[in-house]
Amino acid sequence: MTFLARLIVNGIAIWLASMWVTGITIDSNQDDTWGNILVIAIIALIFTVVNAFIKPLLKLLSLPLLILTLGLFTLVINALMLMLTAWISTSLDAGLTVDGFWTAVWGALIISVVNFVLSAFVPENR
Repeated sequence: MTFLARLIVNGIAIWLASMWVTGITIDSNQDDTWGNILVIAIIALIFTVVNAFIKPLLKLLSLPLLILTLGLFTLVINALMLMLTAWISTSLDAGLTVDGFWTAVWGALIISVVNFVLSAFVPENR
């Protein structure tokens, strides 16, 4: 249940980032609402898997930079994860495009804030 909740939260966060940041677009090529939701769900699944497996390894390797910048380097890591998600989704024809690094930074900031706010409403398994 936690994975499904995280998937929904990530989908909403990516959708909001694509609405608010001009360089992030979701090209779905679908005319109906359910097709668009399916494309966003695929992108959210890719983003969730990338954050679950690659992000912890990258945080471990960049631990000295994280300590030196008092955690602000996490924003750069989140931007890189968004760019990796865009690259993977483009190769799978899912349709997420990010124009550049600074666009990814703004998108990662929005995704992080939306994830923080929406995760407060999701109960945790204990």
